[in-house]
Amino acid sequence: MRSYAETPPAGPLRAVVEVAWRAHTGTAPHTQRVLPDGCMDLLLSGGEAVVAGPDTTAHLAGSPAGGVTTGLRFRPGALPALLGVPADALRDRRVPLSDVLDPGRRRLLRPAPADGDDSGDTGDAAWLARLALALHAAAGDDRTPASLSQPALRALAGGMPAAELADRLGVTGRTLHRRCVATLGYGPAVARRVLRFRAAAALLYDGVSPAAVAARTGYADQPHLSREVRALAGVSPASLAPRTGSPDLTATAGAARSGERVRGQVQANRSSDEPSGSATVA
Repeated sequence: MRSYAETPPAGPLRAVVEVAWRAHTGTAPHTQRVLPDGCMDLLLSGGEAVVAGPDTTAHLAGSPAGGVTTGLRFRPGALPALLGVPADALRDRRVPLSDVLDPGRRRLLRPAPADGDDSGDTGDAAWLARLALALHAAAGDDRTPASLSQPALRALAGGMPAAELADRLGVTGRTLHRRCVATLGYGPAVARRVLRFRAAAALLYDGVSPAAVAARTGYADQPHLSREVRALAGVSPASLAPRTGSPDLTATAGAARSGERVRGQVQANRSSDEPSGSATVA
């Protein structure tokens, strides 16, 4: 049986991490539809640490039977500065962490817990947390700019034009574009689409009608919402709605379940069976 659990970050990690999570595939292989949400993850699976870059469309992530993945979901724009790598270099990619870090940061890596380690999920989570703390402490401002503030991200999610946001931030449009590309992985126009979609997907799963979701999240109309959901998620808005009373579904490449209810909240989905993260921009 597949399982998923979340824990809130503690200490300094709360400034950069939305949630820590762990997913267990169960007795059968599983393919998960990972929806774009503006976030990046550090993953640990099979003893290998991997960076999940920012997605522009749905990503199908396969896991073998019995597979266990532990992850940290970073707030939009937060992880590139810790890695010392601009987000656009990792866009739509999953890359081994050892291939991403420069020699100065690579020394922070320590052997990860191996499969079958007695420490189990506790050991995996602790290892990732220690690594994230070390990266956070070693982060400098020499490679990537600071991520956009939460109000700025919410403004983009709400549909604010890039020129207006740049003016509010006191920067040029070109500077805002470079900052978005370096920290989010794409320019303001794509960031606006992804962040608005994240809010819309949460509402759709919560049972809000597509027409109401379109109105509440700034889409021109319901057909506009439908086109954007299909473009970014690869499924229809109805596929993101709750499936109460239905049996648990085994996801396939064509029909993976996109979300679950977690602690009464519904958030955009990343690399796990349930949507997770905080209401950072939703």
